[in-house]
Amino acid sequence: MPIPSEIPGSTHRSPKIRFAFRFAIALVAIATLLTALNHGPRDKLHSTDGTRAHAELPKYPISGYFVSSSATDAKNLQKLQEIKAAGGDTVITFGTSVVPIAPDLLPEDCKINGENCATVAGSGIKINRYFTYSDGGQWGKAALKCPRDRYVENQGKSYTIMVFPSNDTGCTAKDGTYDIIVAGGSPLSATDRTVSLASAATKLGLKFYAGMPAPAKRTDFEYLPDTSFLNTFTAFTDRFLRYQAQANNADGLTGFYHHLEMPVTDNPFFEPVLSLYKMQNQAIHRILPGRSAIVSPYIEARKDSANITPENARNGIRKIAQTSGGLHLSIAIQDGMGTGKGAAYSAAEAGSRVDEFAASIVGNGTWAGKYVAPNRDYFRAAAQGIVGTGADLWANMEGMAPATKDNPCNKSLRGQTTADRIGRQLQQLGSAQKIISYMWDPYFTCKGANPPLRDTLLTGLGSPLVTDSSYDAATGELRVEGFNLSGSSYTFELTSNGGAERRISGEPTRIDASSGEPQTRNPRLESITITTNLKKQTTEDSYAVSVSNKWGTSSDTGRPKSR
Repeated sequence: MPIPSEIPGSTHRSPKIRFAFRFAIALVAIATLLTALNHGPRDKLHSTDGTRAHAELPKYPISGYFVSSSATDAKNLQKLQEIKAAGGDTVITFGTSVVPIAPDLLPEDCKINGENCATVAGSGIKINRYFTYSDGGQWGKAALKCPRDRYVENQGKSYTIMVFPSNDTGCTAKDGTYDIIVAGGSPLSATDRTVSLASAATKLGLKFYAGMPAPAKRTDFEYLPDTSFLNTFTAFTDRFLRYQAQANNADGLTGFYHHLEMPVTDNPFFEPVLSLYKMQNQAIHRILPGRSAIVSPYIEARKDSANITPENARNGIRKIAQTSGGLHLSIAIQDGMGTGKGAAYSAAEAGSRVDEFAASIVGNGTWAGKYVAPNRDYFRAAAQGIVGTGADLWANMEGMAPATKDNPCNKSLRGQTTADRIGRQLQQLGSAQKIISYMWDPYFTCKGANPPLRDTLLTGLGSPLVTDSSYDAATGELRVEGFNLSGSSYTFELTSNGGAERRISGEPTRIDASSGEPQTRNPRLESITITTNLKKQTTEDSYAVSVSNKWGTSSDTGRPKSR
């Protein structure tokens, strides 16, 4: 089985600019977003308590966010209220790994009558390996299923000790060999974070996906899971889900998130990851029927890395979709813009130099020189590959940027991004049915060189964003697709090769409030059709379109000039 040369793990006022066009060829219009907006008063665009009816809010492209869970109900509720105010309807937690540990490194404060809790639970039997699962949860007695399991409260903390047969199912090992997993370790005063988020989501009418457990990574290939304890991990997955069914069966718990990652590829090297997806999806479907799951593979478009092509992505997403195990699976492809693995550029920009953030990862050069293809090509290929599988194509827009000395974000390994860069990322994601972002905190809340992105987001909810356009030079008809285009007016400017400009303004000939096709496209997409009556252009002419909408915001579309 061939191993890729490199498969790193994952960890996601503008000038008026123009398009060169060719007759009857679809063109991509690049819009600016969130900056230089002429919006109305802020309170017209959002509600700070998160309770305003969704229909009153602009349909901002990002509708879900990864979040860090907090230790109190009040903080979790406030966080989800802010996300709802920003147009979000979905929140996701990342998940925790089951980690092998030496016996002498087990938590010192997990004691029963002065002795180490795992030692007591394993007395009189053969223990093969020890593990910890430090998810910040309050597992409690509800997780105890076998005679040797223990629940411990000591020094203000709680632990749940679970004893699993190393090579058998149930509670008894035929060969007498067992594994022990110690979970918890949170203060008794802390709320169970997953239960708290599910409760807040239920109260606000949001969808919450809880992070699934995953095995620790291998030490030789860090992008593959350690399956040396697969039997124990399978049993632990079952125990985790049964605990959720008993202690956290809230309406807001929509499903679960697989934080074990792989690139969106058909390379057989990643079969162990696919096998784990399938095992856990089958378990979710069996224990919590009706719940769904999300998996988030990443784009790896760097030429000096795995060199994965859109064709690989087309085939790869189909293989991932086939791991559903009977449940509804959403595949949210990471766009790689926060890690430098993916790129957002148009065909006309292929020869332009990469921006400073990408350069900090791939070095100086052009977009086409450093990357196999732009993100748009991967998402279009994935949209083709997923057809007929029953799975949904989502996009996971990385809400951070590669870190430089100029964009710190708290103590994160990634840096604060910019509103302009987010706009460019979103323009590539028109093929996705839903757009989520990694992650709300810290990347949308940290104050770095710029104000927190959350604040910029809330004041720019209504900004129009163009994701695609096509121009029929024979009829002079321009079709523009994007977000927040309802109630639009436009200015269309055509410039000939000789520099002569013609400009017209007006309202679109037609507005389609929802251009997304059911089950296949983003329902927040809209389209407008503009009849320009400017038909006799040459292939060297260019055009630009400025769009304003009913929310009082505006945006210019076109192609950024080369740097």
